[in-house]
Amino acid sequence: MIGERMKQLRGNRTQEDIASLIGVSRARYSHYENGRSEPDLVMLEKIADCYEVTVDELLGRTDIAEPHNKVTVAGQEITLSIEELKVFEELKKHPIMFHDLASDPEAKVKELIKLYKMKKMFLEDDTEDHGDGFGELED
Repeated sequence: MIGERMKQLRGNRTQEDIASLIGVSRARYSHYENGRSEPDLVMLEKIADCYEVTVDELLGRTDIAEPHNKVTVAGQEITLSIEELKVFEELKKHPIMFHDLASDPEAKVKELIKLYKMKKMFLEDDTEDHGDGFGELED
């Protein structure tokens, strides 16, 4: 049962992708999916976290719930992808960014998410060692 759930949850992602996320080899992950071996409790938790489900959902003890990707903004319910929802939760820590969301909140929230991702990308680029920015100067 767990192997079938894992295949279902993996969708179009590769076994290699999931294996690297949970810290095992592709072969070991394949063994889990094909029922040749069973993950221990710690690995079950890692797999469940990776797929954003409970261990009970992963084991088939309960049905897999729909992802919670609907949020209410300015009185309107909007739908975000799981990735967008994670960024949105981070953006909520900065309420100044949410000042004019009454008209078309979904488009504006998604635009904020894009801007946040760009900012994060630029900040990561800035952390590379570029010296003091002046190059080599002769005395």
